[in-house]
Amino acid sequence: MTRKFKTLSVLAAGLTLALALGGCGGGSKSGGGDTVKLGGNLEMTGGSASYGISSKNAIELAIKQLNEKGGVNGKKLSLVVADNKSEATEATNAMQKLITQDKVAGVIGPNLSSAVIASTVVSGGAKTADIAPMATNPKVTVDDAGKVKPYNFRACFIDPFQGTVMARFALDTLHVKKAAIMIDNSSDYSKGLAQFFKEQFTKGGGTVVGEEVYLQKDTDFKATLTKLKSAGPDFLYIPGYYQEVGMIVKQAKELGLNVAMAGGDGWDSAKLAEIALPENLNNCYFSSLYSPDDDSALNKEFVAAYEKEYKAKPDVFAALSYDSTLLFAKAMEAAKSTDPEKIAAALETLDGFVGVSGPVKFDKFHNPIKAAVIIELKNGKQTFRTKVNP
Repeated sequence: MTRKFKTLSVLAAGLTLALALGGCGGGSKSGGGDTVKLGGNLEMTGGSASYGISSKNAIELAIKQLNEKGGVNGKKLSLVVADNKSEATEATNAMQKLITQDKVAGVIGPNLSSAVIASTVVSGGAKTADIAPMATNPKVTVDDAGKVKPYNFRACFIDPFQGTVMARFALDTLHVKKAAIMIDNSSDYSKGLAQFFKEQFTKGGGTVVGEEVYLQKDTDFKATLTKLKSAGPDFLYIPGYYQEVGMIVKQAKELGLNVAMAGGDGWDSAKLAEIALPENLNNCYFSSLYSPDDDSALNKEFVAAYEKEYKAKPDVFAALSYDSTLLFAKAMEAAKSTDPEKIAAALETLDGFVGVSGPVKFDKFHNPIKAAVIIELKNGKQTFRTKVNP
């Protein structure tokens, strides 16, 4: 997922930090004592704070469970969190702190693609593995030339698959023919999903009757929605984040635009219903990697433990962060080491891992091959609709 990315300034800052960190790999990291530190580069404040809070909760739960079983390789785990404030520049600073000051063995996060892309310059320069739970932009794990970043991994699918899944669902299940698209022009995530949705929707015989853009933190969408309504769509695709999506859905309903609406995993927040109001969230869908209603034994155990600990159901950010923590633990066991470079090497070849979101095996670009789920909203409540295999 992506938030606003000030490309030149962030990359310049990241490159400077990476050069400074060039000799920071190996034995200077966590693991010399009885406790292994994992870093959390998370959105604890800012526009996407609900994502980071879910991630932190799940990481702490996973660490608690691992430590109750004796830890990893005889060592207990601990979490050090750095708040990236939901911003790319702050994510770079957070990565520097976690690696140079806290000397973590690996990092989980950020969740926002632009923040990950910026901060991977630092983690890569320091040869420290990073797993991004929910960053779906392809460039999270590859550079502009398409070369894989050796120390960067993700626990989620990528935007091309997510956009394709929703296009096929709209055509084959909802049987819509005319789509309108609202794009967050400040978000790589939103622009990427819109691109892949449009390509697959038109390829499948649908027509895109209108496209409009908005920016992060916009609040008045009525003029744009009125223009789209006049084009006569029977489907509205909004690949954005819950903050703006909630207002868009609410204002669309107020204008009488009563069509099926859908988006990506950026919709997955309990706050969506608070913003849009539950009665406006019907005939609405989003693609995701996880549903708490999945009936696997492993997921049932996770949901029960999470609800006991936090009095709430886990969302996709919690599930993927939980899996990211267990992936690090599995890699440490395989490497028989807490050395960051050895952990990264072990992640590349990890096999047989099954998490609460399903099996995870990284391809040559450090992307997991896994299914998507379609979540339907009924009066604001999430319900599992279907699963789509890659």
